[in-house]
Amino acid sequence: MPLYIAKRLLALVPILFGLTLIVFAIMALIPGDPARAILGAYATPENVARLNAQLGLDRPLPVQYLTWLGNLVQGDLGRSVSLNRPVLDEITERFRATLILAGAALVLCSIFGLLAGIVSAVRQYGLADKAVTLLVLVGISMPSFWLGLILILVFAVELRWLPASGMMSIFGGGDLPDLLRHLALPAITLAVVATGVLARLTRSAMLEVLRLDFVRTARAKGLPERRVIFIHAFKAALVSIIPVIGIQAGFVLGGAVYVETVFQWPGIGRMLVQAIAARDILLVQGGVLLVATSYVLFNLCADIAQSLVDPRVRT
Repeated sequence: MPLYIAKRLLALVPILFGLTLIVFAIMALIPGDPARAILGAYATPENVARLNAQLGLDRPLPVQYLTWLGNLVQGDLGRSVSLNRPVLDEITERFRATLILAGAALVLCSIFGLLAGIVSAVRQYGLADKAVTLLVLVGISMPSFWLGLILILVFAVELRWLPASGMMSIFGGGDLPDLLRHLALPAITLAVVATGVLARLTRSAMLEVLRLDFVRTARAKGLPERRVIFIHAFKAALVSIIPVIGIQAGFVLGGAVYVETVFQWPGIGRMLVQAIAARDILLVQGGVLLVATSYVLFNLCADIAQSLVDPRVRT
């Protein structure tokens, strides 16, 4: 097992290096002059040239990339022009809020997605299966930002049960119940699509396992049906389900951009939207790189968990 983990960690090195190339190339290919966009329409050519020199944008692209990569290796992501603070401090602070939102959404989609998939597989072609299939199709088809607006309209504006935006109340908030009240709507919004995807794939994996000989043997021995489903069949299906959970973890992290914008959640997604509007290159590069790296690490954790369930994966 330690050797398998060491090999996977070594395999991350070229992947992360490729991520830095892609992130830098995307920002370099954006049309327009970032310095002029930052300074505004009335900026003088002298001020634009001075800011380009300050940001290092007057140098060739390979030199810019190597300089940025060298600073990145040392833990220096530069300084945000729009916020006038270190990029690393800003994205670290914002990433905590995003992790809270994405973590809550992942827990919700894992619980309800797995349960819905198991029920749908056990009751194949029954009323429960049809109901789950309908709900999954509706959930997958709804855009996250539209669902978020609907939830705000119903639960925040009409019923006034939950707050419509923010992470904490301005007055008298800051405790855990206040955080959970603000977290409910954006977490549900972010989890809906991932729940549908996980439910469908769990159903397929469970149906495949339930047809195998060892399940029929367990039933023939007289084992309780719950034990057959949740201990024997579900454990075997986990080998196919765990990688999907890893993918959905990356999905909810990336999808937080839309949800955070709708609910004004102070996370890294909302920060990226504001940084792109301000053409804050270093802040955008740092934020995108952090999200992409987290996606890769989530999949690594899913692969390790899969190898624990099925040792054959290691070979």
